[in-house]
Amino acid sequence: MKTIFKNVMLTGILLIGFSFYAQNRNLDNFRQPDKSGINVFESPKDDISTFDNVKVRIGGSSTLQFQALGHENSGVVPLKEIGNNFNLATANLDLDVALYDGVRMHLRTYLSSRHHPEPYVKGGYLQIDKLDFISEGFMEGFMKYATLKIGHMENNYGDAHFRRSDNSQTIYNPFVGNLIMDAFTTEVGAELYYRRHGFIGMLGFTNGKLNQAVDNPDTGGASLLAKLGYDKQYSNDLRVRLTGSIYNTGAVRTSYLYSADRTGSRYYLVLEPEDARASSNFRSGRYNPNLRNKITAIMVNPFIKYKGLEFFGTIETATGKANDEIEERTAKQFAGEFIYRFGNEENFYLGTRYNKVDSEESNGDNIEISRFQLSAGWFMTKNILMKLEYVSQEHDGYNTSSIFNDGAFDGLLAEAVISF
Repeated sequence: MKTIFKNVMLTGILLIGFSFYAQNRNLDNFRQPDKSGINVFESPKDDISTFDNVKVRIGGSSTLQFQALGHENSGVVPLKEIGNNFNLATANLDLDVALYDGVRMHLRTYLSSRHHPEPYVKGGYLQIDKLDFISEGFMEGFMKYATLKIGHMENNYGDAHFRRSDNSQTIYNPFVGNLIMDAFTTEVGAELYYRRHGFIGMLGFTNGKLNQAVDNPDTGGASLLAKLGYDKQYSNDLRVRLTGSIYNTGAVRTSYLYSADRTGSRYYLVLEPEDARASSNFRSGRYNPNLRNKITAIMVNPFIKYKGLEFFGTIETATGKANDEIEERTAKQFAGEFIYRFGNEENFYLGTRYNKVDSEESNGDNIEISRFQLSAGWFMTKNILMKLEYVSQEHDGYNTSSIFNDGAFDGLLAEAVISF
């Protein structure tokens, strides 16, 4: 009886808290986690303050897919038998807190993911848009255009990560899957932004480590991030954005730029061996060039939106080597996607994406992976999205002993998204 009473009391307190914070959930300089956050890249910069007191915004997302994919290869390495069914539902919990005028904290926890069914923290950061906590009006002229982010956080390399699915936060992604060579990492560091008259500049440093620990001190180092671009809303109908980004590691022994996503891909168990498990083989359908040391990666992203039609592109090259290699290798990626949004308040869309990777493997293979996607979406409300995707992916250039030799998969996926 006591346990039941405690649970009822706890539930009541939570409901009261949600009711209280639901009165006004808007935060300054904050990307909304619903339909209005689509095509927002860096968090907005606005010098108009609404801060009154400490305010906690509790948000989250939940996503469920139905997968109907088939796969094949040359047959030398047998594949896992897969069928049509639902995948594990994924969920995120977000805490965003206005701590002071111009100071905000973000924390994301993965409640359930393909790789980890148990909750674990993705990362978080402190975003500073004003320095009034030092003294009123301190460096006001500079901070009118500047933003500082500090934390163990998703690092701002390229623009593609703003549109990718982050576990269950998939409402920004018009497709179900991310890019084949999925650039995403969370490292401890700081990023300084300066935005003025449409121009964007960012300079950042990290310690280059995905997993933080004080042992193995010789594995430390630093990574440099930088971004330069221009983003202009020329009229109500036309917006143009173009950015170039660089990610460079020096003494870092192991970089996880293309393998840091611990949540897993959306294409479950495609081109995986007979004994594969969805949780341990969680990167199905992706490609990691295994450039672990002294990486230099460059990404260019054009974005154009005219009325309901939008184009987003990715041109990327990454050079580096595995720790035991002498010669550097290069991986290249190209992706182009067209989205047409239509209907009342653009609540419907149709989209297509072509994605291609060319890379030098450590064993000497020159491989090519190509993917074609068709997508359709319906925003039932600004917080609920239904997607349907057709995907076809092919692998070429792998040696005859590889599971990817003549590898291919295709089929349909349906995805339901709730984000608030």
